[in-house]
Amino acid sequence: MWAATCCCGACTSIAGGISKRSARLAYCGLFALSLILAWILREVAAPLLKKIPWINNFTNTPSTEWFQTDAVLRVSLGTFLFFAIFSLIMIGIKTQNDVRDGWHHGGWIVKMICWFVLVVLMFFLPNLVISVYATLSIFGSGFFLLIQVIMLLDFTHTWNDAWVAKDEQFWYIALLVVSLVCYIATFAFSGLLFYWFNPSGNDCSLNIFFIVMALILAFAFAVIALHPKVNGSLLPASIISIYCAYVCYTGLSSEPRDYKCNGLHKHTKAVSTSTLIIGLLTTVLSVVYSAVRAGSSTTFLSPPSSPRRGTSQGSKKPLLPSKDEEEGQKEEKKDEAQPVAYSYTFFHLIFALASMYSAMLLTGWTSSTADSEKLIDVGWPSVWVRICTAWVTAGLYIWSLIAPLILPDREFA
Repeated sequence: MWAATCCCGACTSIAGGISKRSARLAYCGLFALSLILAWILREVAAPLLKKIPWINNFTNTPSTEWFQTDAVLRVSLGTFLFFAIFSLIMIGIKTQNDVRDGWHHGGWIVKMICWFVLVVLMFFLPNLVISVYATLSIFGSGFFLLIQVIMLLDFTHTWNDAWVAKDEQFWYIALLVVSLVCYIATFAFSGLLFYWFNPSGNDCSLNIFFIVMALILAFAFAVIALHPKVNGSLLPASIISIYCAYVCYTGLSSEPRDYKCNGLHKHTKAVSTSTLIIGLLTTVLSVVYSAVRAGSSTTFLSPPSSPRRGTSQGSKKPLLPSKDEEEGQKEEKKDEAQPVAYSYTFFHLIFALASMYSAMLLTGWTSSTADSEKLIDVGWPSVWVRICTAWVTAGLYIWSLIAPLILPDREFA
């Protein structure tokens, strides 16, 4: 009996230690589980939802696609509420002595049950609530895309600084090679965009404008980054360039299949499905990166201000403290509150917004197509959201380069 008790105590201690270190990745696993559940229900839940009277309360039964969209939105709403509630609960945590720090890192069985209950409860809500959430998700997705851009900028600058810090010729050459490869890929990909989305015999001035803007921005990134007065580098400029070209492609490929300038209309199903998969993959990578990056000592996901450790400058202590004083200092350090490593509130907020964005990806930004129930992520709302994301990305990157020149008195991390 005593041995069993010791074994259980040891297992609990080990589990607690693991949860302390891997809580961030555990939240990523929960988010991934919500995506899998939403995807499955989108494919199989439509016949069941048609039998629920408070969901199928229409005179004429909607299309199967409508029920697929409804299932995804209800799972997304449950996941959003889970992370949003945690984000609100974690406001103001500064030290690890706060009881809410334990809520953030532990209690995973309870958390899983709460998440599951929230998702189930969403299927008892009226359609009006889900419709309002779908509208709000469009704006929430825009905020997530903005955060995703900030993550990308943080990643590119971190990568560049890490290689420059090695201060060896090999790494400088590697930076140059990677930058050139990215720029070559950007211009080659732009050529394909002209071929796919500017069919001969059609007036596709809007598509040409989008593609040319992507090329102009790529050129501007390099010019500004290499300017003598700007503390920039070619690697971030090249990565942001290829990202903007890719976002431009996803926007153009989301144009309606009957639009004459969409040269991929014959392969719309395959293109939209691949766009969905890539979009979900980048979403998962974004939240994983935010989780891993949260433990670093950078300003990204920086924690709220915590009390400074140490004594005041006015206090004077002998150079060689006595034994009693040393023991007192050790006890004081044990009792001293350790500051949290990152902002729990912002951490959960990222997952909440990511839940909205993933719902928009899985439902085609709630746009419906009359000719195909399997067509996803297609429509003008998706086009403009993606194109505007590319422009916002460009604006943020250019601002990160010229801000130190415009505001020389401010310190930029």
